[in-house]
Amino acid sequence: MTLKCIAIDDEPPALAVIREYLSKFPALQLVQTFDDAISGAEHLRQHPVDLLFIDINMPDITGLDLVRSLSEKPMIIFTTAYKKFAHEGFELDAIDYLLKPISFDRFSRAVQKAIDYHTYKSKPRYEAEESLFIYSEYRMMKINLPDIEYIESLEDYIKIHRTNDKPVLTLMTLKGVLEKLPSHKFKRIHRSYIVSVDKVRSILNRKVTLSSSIELPVSDSYVSFITEWKQSN
Repeated sequence: MTLKCIAIDDEPPALAVIREYLSKFPALQLVQTFDDAISGAEHLRQHPVDLLFIDINMPDITGLDLVRSLSEKPMIIFTTAYKKFAHEGFELDAIDYLLKPISFDRFSRAVQKAIDYHTYKSKPRYEAEESLFIYSEYRMMKINLPDIEYIESLEDYIKIHRTNDKPVLTLMTLKGVLEKLPSHKFKRIHRSYIVSVDKVRSILNRKVTLSSSIELPVSDSYVSFITEWKQSN
């Protein structure tokens, strides 16, 4: 697997850093670099790539506006000296958001996210059912499905509670995340909760007890889950 990528930045030293860093990743092929956004955008429209490294603050057109203008968007890693743009980058589903000066370690982690996400998207659905990719804290994050205990709705956000790690908050609905999860492994039991079936330890009086001893209610609309769980156990 080789990911084709380009880099757009109006600062030649920044492009030199990206070229140097990318040379250490055999899985990535740097096709071309551009020091002006207009030329880079035109190239992208004629020659689609897998991954785009792009500066946000450029004189002719911002990196954010360039990405918005693309009908077919590659995976995006934004680079910038200004943290204030992070929220807008998040809204454009960026893989990651790198603040300059960029260390090699931080760059490596962003690249690995892109490689992981590309691999995930390329797999048949049944092979991709061991992980979930979500956006949290302005960057993409990989969640291993076996780590999920339950998912809680918080109005426009959901909180993913994990067995051995801190919860993760992301802008999504329960309905939206349920569509991304394997239906035989995750079930909705309430307007506010989805549970991992494997983490259910017992059910009593419409209360689900999970492996962590957390208790969650089963609402009338999802009471059929109790019967299904008892029949399978």
